[in-house]
Amino acid sequence: MKTLVFPSTAESAGLARLYRYDEWILNRFMQYVPDVHTFLERLERHPPRYIRTNTLKINSKNLKSKLVSKGFKLKETALKDVIAVEKSLYSIGATTEYLLGYYYIQDLSSCFAVEALDIGKDQTVLDMASAPGGKTTFIAQKMENTGCIIALEPNPRRIRSILYNIARCGVMNTCVFTMDGRQVSDLNLKFDRVLLDAPCSGEGVIAKDNDRKTNHTPEDVEYCALIQRGLIEAAIKVVKPGGLLVYSTCSFAPEENENIVNYLLDRFDIQIEPFQYGNDGLVSFGDLHFKRDLKNTKRFYPHIHNTLGFYIAKIRVNN
Repeated sequence: MKTLVFPSTAESAGLARLYRYDEWILNRFMQYVPDVHTFLERLERHPPRYIRTNTLKINSKNLKSKLVSKGFKLKETALKDVIAVEKSLYSIGATTEYLLGYYYIQDLSSCFAVEALDIGKDQTVLDMASAPGGKTTFIAQKMENTGCIIALEPNPRRIRSILYNIARCGVMNTCVFTMDGRQVSDLNLKFDRVLLDAPCSGEGVIAKDNDRKTNHTPEDVEYCALIQRGLIEAAIKVVKPGGLLVYSTCSFAPEENENIVNYLLDRFDIQIEPFQYGNDGLVSFGDLHFKRDLKNTKRFYPHIHNTLGFYIAKIRVNN
């Protein structure tokens, strides 16, 4: 489908000049982002830093003690083992604790996606687009290294990163395949839980990468949505009856988020389950109208949730 582009207005043109965006992106934000002025101001600042305790090797209490002794200022978050780093004397990726695999540098929004999976011990779990391994290793610690995780990554050049992080974090229950998720049925397996953190246009990471204000086009959103539709159809077909599929992106674009999940609702016996974090998903965008169930999906905005931009849909597969 075509990416929706809205007519220029005096306000959108002025904000685009002020914050140095291509106007088509900013004009879309104005259609659905709450308090868009505060949102744009927040994206001008560096995003917060978060680390996730790797409980396969250490508990959060002991990790905090080690880091505080090195001059770190830490703060708790909504998730038990995810910690905000408010101050550090040097890079958080250059500590002995990091190299030993005691923690993983991971945005809180990304951790919410794993939280939505309701992971338990001894399950069979699929991570469909797994590099560099943040969500895979979080799933493994929630499973306490039991069960089995299948981690897919289509890009051979990114396999090294996930293998490194799995080894660093002491993960022992994961098999990594160089495979496009759209071919996952070739494995002839069914899964209790499937995570599809889909490749996307990346609008949600503008605070980390300001080039995204001007370096992508409506055609990029259309291309990503086409890939996402193929991936999510492949994903849902390998979920066991009664299992969960979590779909997530780091995009704000409704074409990559609500519209993809709405497409599933028309074709499969599924339900969108509530999730306690984030803002409700959209039920309309321009001339697009989604099923009311899409309110149960969740959006994360930097100025509201102190995270990168993110989207999560928790989907129960009935049969």
